[in-house]
Amino acid sequence: MFAAERRQLILEMVRANGAVSLRELARVVQTSEVTVRRDVRALEAEGLLDRRHGGAVLPGGFTRESGIPQKSHLATAEKTAIADMAAGLVEEGEAIVVGAGTTTQELARRLARIPGLTVVTNSLLVAQALAHANRVEVVMTGGTLRGSNYALVGSGAEQSLQGLRVARAFLSGSGLTAERGLSTSNMLSASVDRALVQAAAEVVVLADHTKLGSDTMFQTVPTDLITRLVTDEPPGHDDRAATELQALADQGVQIAVAGAAGGSGAAESLPHGRQGRREMPLPGQRRTAHGGPGGQGPQQLRSPSALGDGQGERSRVADLRRR
Repeated sequence: MFAAERRQLILEMVRANGAVSLRELARVVQTSEVTVRRDVRALEAEGLLDRRHGGAVLPGGFTRESGIPQKSHLATAEKTAIADMAAGLVEEGEAIVVGAGTTTQELARRLARIPGLTVVTNSLLVAQALAHANRVEVVMTGGTLRGSNYALVGSGAEQSLQGLRVARAFLSGSGLTAERGLSTSNMLSASVDRALVQAAAEVVVLADHTKLGSDTMFQTVPTDLITRLVTDEPPGHDDRAATELQALADQGVQIAVAGAAGGSGAAESLPHGRQGRREMPLPGQRRTAHGGPGGQGPQQLRSPSALGDGQGERSRVADLRRR
């Protein structure tokens, strides 16, 4: 196949799916990933698509949302490391909410090992990951099924979350910037995510480095409501992601960086020489973190409301379940 033919086929696949991994592109055009990467770079130079870590997506920040099959092949090692670190923030017996997404699905697989949890979610994938966890109670919102990301959305989902209060929310999205916070490409998904945020004392965003600096159509969580970001170490050449991390830290977001090597979840060095599992420096930090000092693992974040009567949290979740 000539280069022009390969590139035309690559472009058609990206337009049809929204996002495609390099591995899948190489399989379809029957060539190496090195050659496909070169083709993707050439198509990006023409403004026909955008490169992402491990794949290619439609050009521009305000594009339609990719489906779960496409997202599941992008940045898989990074998502695994992020999920490993995020699971360490959850304590036995807590009540939490978990939003839809492939990264939150990875988190749910690890939450299955934590006893006494109550997990409220609008994601069928999150619920499925926890379905056989004997000591985890899963509460699903109502709503209308959105097939592209297997999530319940709409007024039914939002109304079922009213009056709920839990320790923390774990959310993902399509893009994250210091200026606008977390955003997504779908209006219905954004509206439910905002309702999930209102139910939580603290908000933890799970986003791999490919989403840093990307701004999509609908804002879900403004920066000043994000307690902590769990992400992976940006490549050395990715100045945009490193700059965005520093800007988020300057606004008081606590940054935890997970290492993707081998999917172990161990933290790597932070940008600009900051070391280990330590948080990014937080000028004018707004929130109080409880736990060990930097270098001893992620701190447990507990706001005063989250430190309240745990039985009260579970009774409010029970009210939701009875609806």
